[in-house]
Amino acid sequence: MLLFSVLAAAIAPGLSLLTYLYLKDRYDAEPIHMVARMFLVGMLLVLPIMVIQRGLLLWLGDNPLFFSFAVSAGVEELFKWFVLYHIIYNHTEFDEPYDGIVYAASISLGFATLENVLFVIFQPVTFGSIVMRALLPVSGHALFGIAMGYYLGKAKFAPVSRSRIYLLMSLAVPLSWHGLYDYIMMAVKTYWIVLIAPLMAVLWMVGLAKMKKANANSPFRLLIREEEIKQ
Repeated sequence: MLLFSVLAAAIAPGLSLLTYLYLKDRYDAEPIHMVARMFLVGMLLVLPIMVIQRGLLLWLGDNPLFFSFAVSAGVEELFKWFVLYHIIYNHTEFDEPYDGIVYAASISLGFATLENVLFVIFQPVTFGSIVMRALLPVSGHALFGIAMGYYLGKAKFAPVSRSRIYLLMSLAVPLSWHGLYDYIMMAVKTYWIVLIAPLMAVLWMVGLAKMKKANANSPFRLLIREEEIKQ
């Protein structure tokens, strides 16, 4: 019973955040099976990413700056971006900017959820540590996913001349935020919360603003308004 409770506590933050982001899609919600599929894909990415990160760590060492931006954030965000681009970017269900946020958050939270489960299984945990992981790494992955999905959505519906720039930003922006987060956690031994707390606050403010903008740019917003006028 205790193990079940701990596992439920590890899984709940990722599912709760995904549900919140999914319900924020105001105009054309994505098929549940597509969202679940990307969540599971995110979970499947954990093992190959862990193997590659371990290999890079043994080969190149654990310099905090290099590890944070290249080994940790670089490998994780590159894998997520690669899967999103090749599976979702040209999919017919990706038909409004906010969809990028939903799918990117799905794969990010799938990854974060399994990572969280492995943590509580193999590490000694307390209620406080579970809450802290929900507030920091799990929500962090969600916010990195929002950034990635926002720029994927802009790239999808932008002119070709600007699309490539947004595609680059869809990888560079979450990688930069993720790398900064990891660097603070690795390099700052004491009082790290003084830096992490404002960083997370900024990420939430930026993320919520991007969600609002993505919804505001939905082509379905105009269709719904036209239907309301006709009625």
